[in-house]
Amino acid sequence: MHTRLLPPDGSKVSEIGFGAWAIGGEWGPQNDEDSLQTLHAAIDRGVNFIDTAAGYGDGHSEMLIAKVLRDRSEQIFVATKTPPAAGPWPPSPYCRWQDRYSAAYLRDNLHQRLTNLGVERIDLLQLHTWTRGWNDDPQPLLVLRQLRDEGKINLIGVSTPEHDQDCVVQLMRNGLVDVVQVIFNLFNQDAAAQILPVAAETGTGVIVRVALDEGSLSGKYAGDHVFGEDDFRSRYFAGDRMQRTADRVAEIRADMDALGLSDDYSMADVALKFVLARPEVSTVVAGMRTVKQVHQNTRTSQLRDLPDEAITRLRRHNWRRGIWYAGK
Repeated sequence: MHTRLLPPDGSKVSEIGFGAWAIGGEWGPQNDEDSLQTLHAAIDRGVNFIDTAAGYGDGHSEMLIAKVLRDRSEQIFVATKTPPAAGPWPPSPYCRWQDRYSAAYLRDNLHQRLTNLGVERIDLLQLHTWTRGWNDDPQPLLVLRQLRDEGKINLIGVSTPEHDQDCVVQLMRNGLVDVVQVIFNLFNQDAAAQILPVAAETGTGVIVRVALDEGSLSGKYAGDHVFGEDDFRSRYFAGDRMQRTADRVAEIRADMDALGLSDDYSMADVALKFVLARPEVSTVVAGMRTVKQVHQNTRTSQLRDLPDEAITRLRRHNWRRGIWYAGK
């Protein structure tokens, strides 16, 4: 497993990180013993970066991670997230930070994160979403800075709202965040316009999520695939979205064949390598819920980088599909 530096403190993190949403729930049935085996397998394969959140099973993902941390001697970097208090998701322009991320709320939530993970300091605490409406009065981030000064947090981050990822550019330039977590994949390449260059300019760490587009860019789902009601992807791929996505995946596969990549790379390999081609990216969080998925995702790090010709050609798959979370 190759490692990369995570600015600004220069932590060495595995370039493939463990996405822990599925082990908390909402991706269909999941057995805790399977989850624990999966976490151990990932660490055995060199993964030392785990990304979780309060909302992943109401802290269940964090508590599973805590069990594994107690059994391992390796130094594991754990990033978690604090959601805003009850209200619209993502926050609307009319939401007040005082109602969603008050100082008292942030302190109480951080205490719960520390308790669930069984640690005295969080390696990286990210606000799970944000709104541009708070950029000129970013008090929640100043509260996190105080908590960092108190030794309860090492790094401060924001996970971008899907509908307005560029809202973090101002935060980066103002030195208010150490790390941003962004969506960047073959279908959604918007981060290449400003977020990634500004991260390089400001020395901000970058974590990429949804690199496999919630599994579609693994190439394993046909257009008629139906997800169970207890899997959030039944909503993400609602209506005709799965068929439309599968058609686009077929076009990527055709490019892989034309570029001579298909013999050595899986579809998931190509999707992950496309993201890792950007030097600003410190780690790509890939969801893992089985040992098999651990082996599939971690093997990518062992493969040679995609040639420049392939990266250039694959950029054509950028898909301006709008915000699916808002409805069909």
